[in-house]
Amino acid sequence: MKNAPEAFDWDKVSTKGFGSGYSQEEIDKLSAMYEGTLHEIAEKEVVQGTVVGITDKDVILNIGFKSDGLVPLAEFRDLEDLKVGDVVDVYIEDQEDANGQLILSRRKARVVKAWENIQKALDNDTIIEGVVKRRTKGGLIVDIFGVEAFLPGSQIDVKPIRDFDIYVGKKMEVKVVKINYTNDNVVVSHKVLIEKDLEAQKVEILNNLEKGQVLEGVIKNMTNFGVFIDLGGVDGLLHITDISWGRISHPEEVLKLDQKVNVVVLDFDEDKKRISLGMKQLTQHPWASLGEDIQVGSRVKGRIVNVADYGAFLEVMPGVEGLIHVSEMSWSQHLRNPQEFIKVGDELEAVVLTLDREERKMSLGIKQLTEDPWTKQDVLTKYAVGTKHNGLVRNLTNFGLFIELEEGIDGLVHVSDLSWTRKIKHPSEFVKVGDRLDVVVLELDAENRRLALGHKQLEENPWDTFETIFTQGSVHKGTIVAKNDKGANVELQYGIEGFASAKNLVKEDGSNAEVGESLDFKVNEFSKDDKRIILSHTATFSGETAEKKKPAPKKKDAPAESADNKTSNEPASSSLGDNSALAALKEQMQENQKKAE
Repeated sequence: MKNAPEAFDWDKVSTKGFGSGYSQEEIDKLSAMYEGTLHEIAEKEVVQGTVVGITDKDVILNIGFKSDGLVPLAEFRDLEDLKVGDVVDVYIEDQEDANGQLILSRRKARVVKAWENIQKALDNDTIIEGVVKRRTKGGLIVDIFGVEAFLPGSQIDVKPIRDFDIYVGKKMEVKVVKINYTNDNVVVSHKVLIEKDLEAQKVEILNNLEKGQVLEGVIKNMTNFGVFIDLGGVDGLLHITDISWGRISHPEEVLKLDQKVNVVVLDFDEDKKRISLGMKQLTQHPWASLGEDIQVGSRVKGRIVNVADYGAFLEVMPGVEGLIHVSEMSWSQHLRNPQEFIKVGDELEAVVLTLDREERKMSLGIKQLTEDPWTKQDVLTKYAVGTKHNGLVRNLTNFGLFIELEEGIDGLVHVSDLSWTRKIKHPSEFVKVGDRLDVVVLELDAENRRLALGHKQLEENPWDTFETIFTQGSVHKGTIVAKNDKGANVELQYGIEGFASAKNLVKEDGSNAEVGESLDFKVNEFSKDDKRIILSHTATFSGETAEKKKPAPKKKDAPAESADNKTSNEPASSSLGDNSALAALKEQMQENQKKAE
């Protein structure tokens, strides 16, 4: 059995060989130099690396680690002249992958570095330069340090921006105003830079501002009541009424956005920093250039610029207007709404009625262009008493209706002059507005422009005939059409009514006559002037003679009602119909009754 080998003694090994020619001091020195080439590194941080080699796919970088790292060549596309020896920032993703290789990333290094720079810009309130890449909803996307930041439309400029596309592709100085690391969002502003520059200018403007001062500004916003003008950091309001001496409905008719204009300071509120501006005040008032040839009685032409309830305004020249009152539009007395006659935009001719150059007031008239119908020579003969006409019903009142015979010639038909037989409480029971009606002239007062007309006077008064038919004591068939505690209204032939008191409604069997019953009635009293017939059914079988009553006092145009029914509120009966059939009522009563039906 062989003997076991002796234990190996390292101390007996010769030190001759690799490094055997160095002293201990030299070895320590060389070791220190070697360790100085190595660095302690940590993953997920950005370090600087030196390019030591470039291949078709990768860039080899030395970051002072025990091995070199690789970065895809594609991450250096922005560096076309990359060469060995260049120093770049890289991000350590992995110190050693499965193959023992150091993995680096220049792209991630740029992102990390960019966010560090963005944070520094926010902390130090520094100005950075970016490039506008594209527009987006509500603003622009700006590239800063390789990171896309959002620039809201309201933060682009101090004035509203309507076209964002003009900024795309251009460089713009911005400030970081907000960072959201959760969503990797950055918000920047260009407006804050402008506001800072304008602040000093604004203070200077406000300190030197005074009424009557003329300034240049830019229109930044328009509304229906005026425009806001940027005076260089401070805004002023130019009201629509101070834009032009002429009347305009909206500022856009004469101005446009971003237009440079000269304005005058009308008023200034130092506390609220409100500035009222004027533009028309920079030019002479149009009334000053109104020709001397325009006097009372002159004819002028213009355009209707406004219509109100009381009249319309005619613009004779820009800034010079005259009022056409509704009463001066037509000789007719029934024109109530000017909009029925004229409208905005109409071009008209008018006559100057009054003119006050100092007060800048003018009243005009249109009806004066035609002759006053009441001053015509033939008016007295054309509308003489007794002449017959056909007119248009223009208006209804409680006491009658107004009829227009021609423009400017109106007449009144009193409610009592509408029918001989019907008890009309309101003209609407007989006619309506817009109808045409035959009338006869009852009275003419040309001096006061008054005509009294009548409709019933076109026919003979049937009560002259009724007086011979409904004689006292005569008996006629009648129908009760209405009844109350005092008595009943009885409709007789020819459509006229009589009245029977309650005691005269007792029938032969002792019962009372009711509404709808047709009975014989005796005439107790007949009054042609009062258009009243008093009846009794009881008298037809009791043998009583007609009641002798003292005639009631005559009342002009009093409605026909019984003495016992002066307070009765029963409705009036229907009319005779065609009253012209009563002209020969005595001879043809039966035939006329058929015509009435």
